[in-house]
Amino acid sequence: MKRKEMIYMTPMPVRIWHWLNAFGIVTLCITGLQIRFPDYINVFGSYKAAIRLHNTAGVVVSISYLLWLTYYIMVAKNLIRIYVPTMEDLKSGVFRQICFYALTYFQGKPNPHHSTPESKFNPIQKLVYLMIMIILLPLVIFSGVLLMYVAPLRELLLLLGGIKILVGTHFLLACCFTSFLFVHIYLATLGHTPLAHFKPMWNGWEEEEASTAEPHEKSP
Repeated sequence: MKRKEMIYMTPMPVRIWHWLNAFGIVTLCITGLQIRFPDYINVFGSYKAAIRLHNTAGVVVSISYLLWLTYYIMVAKNLIRIYVPTMEDLKSGVFRQICFYALTYFQGKPNPHHSTPESKFNPIQKLVYLMIMIILLPLVIFSGVLLMYVAPLRELLLLLGGIKILVGTHFLLACCFTSFLFVHIYLATLGHTPLAHFKPMWNGWEEEEASTAEPHEKSP
């Protein structure tokens, strides 16, 4: 039969980082849209106010990223195990997870991946988070720093193709993050209840189904 098992999945430092990063990125996306399309979007008042808030949120997200990297490398020491897909993930795990998201979830079948503190993410999550955290986010931070300090970093800016190339690249990266937010929120609702994957980000504990066998009776 099935029983519920509570697993402490998300330590407090990770939860704090998650919400700090989430609010920072949402702020960056909204202020970025106002900066990019000032004639159509006005959420934070003046154009200069949007730029100031955007830069402040960028600094917060940059510091948050360094804290995340430091925690997983120096404290938890499990960055590779948590975020890097294994050969088994690439050979069959990704396909199984795609089938779950696209088909078997809607048939009421269980998730093929069972989360544990040592294996929090399914193969698709590993691939996406690896791309986001190791490639895209550092690129966003790097391009944002160049845009904040155009004059002092002019020579480097010209070496990379000029201001238009940098602005376009920064905007495309921001579009990737905006798309990721919507997909991330939707997929987070695909637990055994719609809020099952949200609760661990508040209290650290996730409810998992565990199979238990009935104890055998001893022979007299």
